[in-house]
Amino acid sequence: MNARLTARDWLRERRKVITILQPGSDAPPNGDQLAPTSGHRVLRRRLTRVRRAPRKFRRPPLTLLSLSEAEPGSSRPPWLVDPEITHTPIWLSRLPSSFEGLKIVHLTDIHHSLFTPLEEVERVVHLANRLEPDIVALTGDYVTFSHAYIRPAARALGKLRARCGVYAVLGNHDFQVDPDQITQALRGHHIRVLRNAHHPLRVENKTLWLVGVDDLWWNSDDLSGALRAVPAREPKILLCHNPLGIWEASSHEIDLVLSGHTHGGQVRLPGIRSWYRSKLGERFVEGWNQLHKTQIYVSRGIGKVVVPIRVSCPAEIAVLRLRRARTPARQ
Repeated sequence: MNARLTARDWLRERRKVITILQPGSDAPPNGDQLAPTSGHRVLRRRLTRVRRAPRKFRRPPLTLLSLSEAEPGSSRPPWLVDPEITHTPIWLSRLPSSFEGLKIVHLTDIHHSLFTPLEEVERVVHLANRLEPDIVALTGDYVTFSHAYIRPAARALGKLRARCGVYAVLGNHDFQVDPDQITQALRGHHIRVLRNAHHPLRVENKTLWLVGVDDLWWNSDDLSGALRAVPAREPKILLCHNPLGIWEASSHEIDLVLSGHTHGGQVRLPGIRSWYRSKLGERFVEGWNQLHKTQIYVSRGIGKVVVPIRVSCPAEIAVLRLRRARTPARQ
């Protein structure tokens, strides 16, 4: 047989191959068998490639990776007890109407250490943010004993969010560790640290002054200097770690003092209300009180010192709502 096929022979052979390749057909018409020549095999392979359905594009299996980790503190470790969230209205006679209802979340005595692990600090920050505060007031003692806790504590507290800002003062434990390094760490996370200084909050041409002083135990407080250039008749809130500061605050007609330091006693044993003894008496160990025209709120705080427990004295996140009143009234 001639190796070179004519055009007519090629078409005839092509029809036979197509007939064979049709579904359900085992033989060409009229029972003819197609001779298995090498030319036919090549032609069959070509036609098979032509008639093969195109393969759909297949992507490799896609593994979805979450780019956002769970927010620290959003889930409570099973060993951790959440702090108590308390709500207290504060009636101020000089409060401008534009500040009516201002919400302050007061956190104090964080004491990040072996007794107060970072997970506990992050949990407190998460709970505070859920309260959607206008102001967060931090009144000192962020770490205990070691420099190693400064940066983690500042990083966790730097996640606090408040509409009008986060403000802080230092406590006696901060001075014991390193006040300047703690100040730098907090400011590095956009927390305004008031070191014998003040800051105005202005709404509708009215001003509410935030004033902060350093720790009394270290004789580093200077309330007169902090109040310099602050109008005497305008309302003022003082952040002062030690509640003993209310004595001087009342002489400067401070409207409200926010303090910590006492831990609310931390351990309350039967028959003994608190192991903390204040020169001002039991009434300035925790909660709201008043000296002359100056009101004070002392929070029980978050952390623990001396012993790693609290007994009948839970940690506290204090929520204070400012209200306008003609005269300060006992809560």
